[in-house]
Amino acid sequence: MNDQEKQRAVEILNRIMELELAGVVRYTHYSLMVYGYNRIPIVSWLKSNAEESLVHAHKAGELVTLLGGHPSLKIGPLLETAKHDIGDILRESLGHEKAAVAEYFELLKVSEGVSVLLEDYAREMIAGEELHLDEVNKMLRKPGDVQPFNL
Repeated sequence: MNDQEKQRAVEILNRIMELELAGVVRYTHYSLMVYGYNRIPIVSWLKSNAEESLVHAHKAGELVTLLGGHPSLKIGPLLETAKHDIGDILRESLGHEKAAVAEYFELLKVSEGVSVLLEDYAREMIAGEELHLDEVNKMLRKPGDVQPFNL
């Protein structure tokens, strides 16, 4: 990669890191706001997402330093809607995850044919995030609905 390509990749990786760190805060907050009969499995799932987001943020930061960049100290957008129904939480989660996938696709576009490491990383993350999006989408469907949920 030339210097300009590295700089562009670092910018994208830092945005990914910021979004993933926002995911840590977001999912931790959500896990505290769940009430009702299904609280325990949902809280567990949300905590797991927070932990996964931290791992993803760390991985992106490691790649930033590998490219000679400086990891961001910023955090992505945190919108408090004050809506804490499980459906609201899942819809917010879906929007957040879609933003992260878009950044991973941007990294793939920048790295394709230039860096096998970044290209493989981007593809791996996109695949995982798409599976996660599908999981949330299925959670938002009414029992028996086979059509994907649309925001």
